[in-house]
Amino acid sequence: MQLAGGDMNLQKIVNKVLQHERISPEDGVMLYEKAGTGLLGALANHIREERHGDTTYFNRNFHIEPTNLCVFSCKFCSYSRLIKQQDEGWVMTKEQMLDIVRSYADKPVTEVHIVGGVLPQMNLAFFADLLREIRQLAPQLHIKGYTAVELEYMIRKAKMSYREGLAFLQEAGLDSLPGGGAEIFDEEIRAEICGDKCDSNTWLEIHRTAHELGMHSNATILYGHIETYAHRIDHMERLRSLQDETGGFNTFIPLKFRNQNNQMSHLPEVSAVEDLRNYAVSRIYLDNFPHIKAYWPMLGRQLAQLSLDFGVNDVDGTIDDSTKIYSMAGAEEQSPVMSTRDLVEMIRNVRRKPVERDTLYHTLTDYTDIEFAEGPDGAMMALPVVD
Repeated sequence: MQLAGGDMNLQKIVNKVLQHERISPEDGVMLYEKAGTGLLGALANHIREERHGDTTYFNRNFHIEPTNLCVFSCKFCSYSRLIKQQDEGWVMTKEQMLDIVRSYADKPVTEVHIVGGVLPQMNLAFFADLLREIRQLAPQLHIKGYTAVELEYMIRKAKMSYREGLAFLQEAGLDSLPGGGAEIFDEEIRAEICGDKCDSNTWLEIHRTAHELGMHSNATILYGHIETYAHRIDHMERLRSLQDETGGFNTFIPLKFRNQNNQMSHLPEVSAVEDLRNYAVSRIYLDNFPHIKAYWPMLGRQLAQLSLDFGVNDVDGTIDDSTKIYSMAGAEEQSPVMSTRDLVEMIRNVRRKPVERDTLYHTLTDYTDIEFAEGPDGAMMALPVVD
């Protein structure tokens, strides 16, 4: 791949990528600052197709958000409310959460995703009991739960080490960790936007410990606010180093700052082009992460489709209108729900191959040769294509 114009520094980076050599933090910043969007897309898509071909993963999942009340006050957050604002929030009982699980008893979901605010009464023992009862109700469900921010608080209050607390939850039924709460690792930026919650080293240590216990996890970044390109690369460098050590991360999920209804509403949002560039650099830089995910409720469906040409090979899941985190911040998808058919067609419409996965990326159903038809009860049925 020869560059027009002869920028030798960029050409060296391109050659590294094509020769499967790791790029440096300086290279990563240069890609952000100097590389054209077409070049970034071409490099990221080359890596994506080399690893995954046209395969694009999704899963069938739902969320439980126990509360949006929180002891922490993050300036970018449109979702949480302080305890003194409890009239504007919600707190679910354990039985209400179990009722959500029961409502999916006859539906082909494979994952429940549990994240929310941080409340003292929703402590380690409370969530361990919830996990045990979910496991009893739905032993087939993979339980992905609790950001490192939630875990740090509940484990600290229980006077346990991170290893003890995570092992306690794992025994109760916790299977893996989501990637939330990472925000941005640079200490000065983190102090400015979310200084009262767990620091960067703690986030990384909790995920390291989960990996050592045999649990996989995801990782995120919150981008498009007051950070610089160097801060984004520093964030990815810390994740790449931990992945070298443990190999426990499944996927990286860039999350865009949305500016409605929060303390940072004065900041403009970055453009859709910047979103795509950020996905591409993430795919190029994180050479040891198997997957890059675009969270479609945040991006909207059309931009999620475009991201599949910029290194992304996963679009999350059906969601079933069970999360409010981004809709409350002004995301395009105010009622985030897609059926399996919707997701399959969204992926097919950009000439990619839709594959349903479980949480750990084992293939469940390859929809390449499956069409949908209306069943006798009016519901849509997936049927194999017969030549």
